[in-house]
Amino acid sequence: MTRITVAKGDGIGPEIMDATLAILKAAGAQLEIDEIEVGEKVYLSGNTSGISNESWDVIRRNKIFLKAPITTPQGGGYKSLNVTTRKFLGLYANVRPCKSLHPFVETKHPVMDVVIVRENEEDLYAGIEHQQTDEVIQCLKLISRPGCEKIVRYAFEYAKQQNRKKVTCFTKDNIMKQTDGLFHQVFDEIAAEYPEIENEHWIIDIGAAKMADTPEAFDVIVMPNLYGDILSDVAAQITGSVGLAGSANIGEECSMFEAIHGSAPRRAGQNLANPSGLLQGAILMLNHIGQTDVAEKVQNAWLKTLEDGVHTYDIFKEGSSKEKVGTKEFAEAVIARLGQKPTTLQPVSYAGSEALQLPKYKRKAAANKSLIGVDVFVHWQGENPNELAEQIKQLEKENIVLKMITNRGIKVWPDGFKETFCTDHWRCRFHAKDGGEINKNVIPALLHEANGLQIDTIKTENLYSFDGKPAFSLGQGQ
Repeated sequence: MTRITVAKGDGIGPEIMDATLAILKAAGAQLEIDEIEVGEKVYLSGNTSGISNESWDVIRRNKIFLKAPITTPQGGGYKSLNVTTRKFLGLYANVRPCKSLHPFVETKHPVMDVVIVRENEEDLYAGIEHQQTDEVIQCLKLISRPGCEKIVRYAFEYAKQQNRKKVTCFTKDNIMKQTDGLFHQVFDEIAAEYPEIENEHWIIDIGAAKMADTPEAFDVIVMPNLYGDILSDVAAQITGSVGLAGSANIGEECSMFEAIHGSAPRRAGQNLANPSGLLQGAILMLNHIGQTDVAEKVQNAWLKTLEDGVHTYDIFKEGSSKEKVGTKEFAEAVIARLGQKPTTLQPVSYAGSEALQLPKYKRKAAANKSLIGVDVFVHWQGENPNELAEQIKQLEKENIVLKMITNRGIKVWPDGFKETFCTDHWRCRFHAKDGGEINKNVIPALLHEANGLQIDTIKTENLYSFDGKPAFSLGQGQ
């Protein structure tokens, strides 16, 4: 018997959760349930996080969380509970299987069978944003070696466990050479430990186009957070419907399982919603907690139900579907088929699909880190970078000189183009004059002098080399 935490959520959430739990109970799932309240009611009570401290205690105690969709009110500083839960509980891996159910659910990709493994904690989803000038706001993209290693290793271990043949990595490291470059580098390092599994890397734009056009070319795809968020929804939709997909959010201690769709408040209380997405999340949960026989029984009954043409309104199609049913009736149809297997669709076998046991991340020895320069970001309303350079060059010291000025990453001084459009946000790069190290004390002194000259400095970024290799981006055009 496994004790789990359940949240019925908002909108259609209570209906699809009741349907899902009825199926699990009928299938013999060994579960004890602690129900908590999260979402809209909690938000509107004045709790901007949408969850109480007591509910956190229940989730952390039980370790397993089955969550229906929730509604986050617009405005008012309300935080996404999904993002908060993933970060607070260290749910680093988002796993979304996307498999075609052709010919019973309409799709242009009848043999698609792709699993998206998405990094879940960092990237732009760190949510660190600042307005720095009248015209420019920044969002920090944070990619860490532990984050990369954990998600990439999970993808390979998942492929190994599920007897999948290939793991593909999507990044944009032709542009973001440091952040996405690290993700690609770690992928190559870990792929070498799994010679029995084919590996490949695609640039995200052409990879996304290929996945949308020819998804059968892929097996397991691992990606940083933002790309994975977008493409997992694309993958689910092109199999037939986002409403049929579930996901697992896996951490080292806790895990959360859910449908990938929203709370659909317009459909709430009408006995219309398709519970399949949440049911798929629950099946992933059953496998994770070792109740693979029950997961197998439920999935095969669900496949048989779809195969028999018993469909909710969202996938019902005249001529191919046999019976249009509501939420409760769909659950009853799945329950009636427990113990049966599909005949056209491939029956599943989940033996050996329990929670993966991955090694803990081990921090590597520190590199030799040297400070070799500094980027000083300036808010300046002028338009001619040559004029700005004349002001900034007054800050040069005996051992540190101005090397370039960029605007939105494009070099505009020296030798800039007059055609380049510039905002009021300028990066002024200083380097050690002799190419060696600089002392950190130079930086506050530089900022102090800038203030005296009424130069509006807004931030700095130290420029380091690690083991002699510069570890920062160059200006485009440099």
